[in-house]
Amino acid sequence: MKNLIGIEDFSKEEIDKLIEISKDIMTNKTKYIDKCKGKILATLFFEPSTRTRLSFESAMLSLGGNVIGFSSASNSSTSKGESLADTIKVVSGYSDIIAMRHPKEGAPVVAADNSNVPIINAGDGGHNHPTQTLLDLLTISKEKGHIDDLVVGLCGDLKYGRTVHSLVTALSLYSNIRFVFISPKELKMPEYVKTTILDKKGIPYIETNDLEGSIPELDVLYMTRIQRERFSDIAVYERLKDVYILDKKKLENAKKDLSILHPLPRVNEISVDVDDDQRACYFRQAENGRYMRMAIILKLLGEIDFENKSHDNAIIDNNLRCQNDKCITLEERGLKPLVIKDDNGKIRCKYCEHDISVI
Repeated sequence: MKNLIGIEDFSKEEIDKLIEISKDIMTNKTKYIDKCKGKILATLFFEPSTRTRLSFESAMLSLGGNVIGFSSASNSSTSKGESLADTIKVVSGYSDIIAMRHPKEGAPVVAADNSNVPIINAGDGGHNHPTQTLLDLLTISKEKGHIDDLVVGLCGDLKYGRTVHSLVTALSLYSNIRFVFISPKELKMPEYVKTTILDKKGIPYIETNDLEGSIPELDVLYMTRIQRERFSDIAVYERLKDVYILDKKKLENAKKDLSILHPLPRVNEISVDVDDDQRACYFRQAENGRYMRMAIILKLLGEIDFENKSHDNAIIDNNLRCQNDKCITLEERGLKPLVIKDDNGKIRCKYCEHDISVI
């Protein structure tokens, strides 16, 4: 059984195959209408979602399957004190595959450890959002015709933005990619992304707070929302929330074939006057989510052939507890703290991947 917890669960070959299948679904929908007949997808959303939840449900229904689930933690037994592990053990008996969003980082690992069916991470706090990354790659492939040889700008909340963390990891698999990280100093890309992914592979990047000055060199501009729900200090959020607003004037010196992406929802970071610009891809990007998630469901249920990849890191059994205050280990009762040693020799929490410097 294979799960999708982080984008690292898929090799470049698997990602390219998912993109190929997604494009085939777009042009041959009737070919796939009964692929998941009799199968049930459970959508467990402990955190609000519109596009991700509905696109998963649309994907499964388009494959001939059925959907059960809930759209907020208040509608589940966790509001009565049930553990995530117990919820998953029960729901995996009712379904064939589970898509889960949870506010705590590392929660999908707990889910995978307690499930009898494949788990899809539909977002865990500010940590990972692999299905969003896969639809982003599909969008880039469709809009540009290729994924290699691109200058990619990521703008906004790069610290808490789970979409950008996963996207950088995935794009690092492709050739001749260069990154421009555009953010205020308080929301810079985390060090672990830069050191363990980019520096290790020698992938060039620059960090700047200048959006307008960066735009002319970009092939892809990935805008993100400053996320109020990730801030413990609301005063800091209020100061930063409108720091970047993309409008038509800022696009005057942009490339004619620039692709503007956004994981949505947007607030003020992209002006509505950009929507009718042919370079605005974000609504097409959202639509692509349905087709990519159809491909992911087909893969994890074994309805299409793939070569599986294994990348298990060594688990070190000890009593160290993760210090990340957003980690699932601080909430889930009875969860034994575990750390892993990754390919770079770093010691990390098994669940949220937070650095642990002392063994």
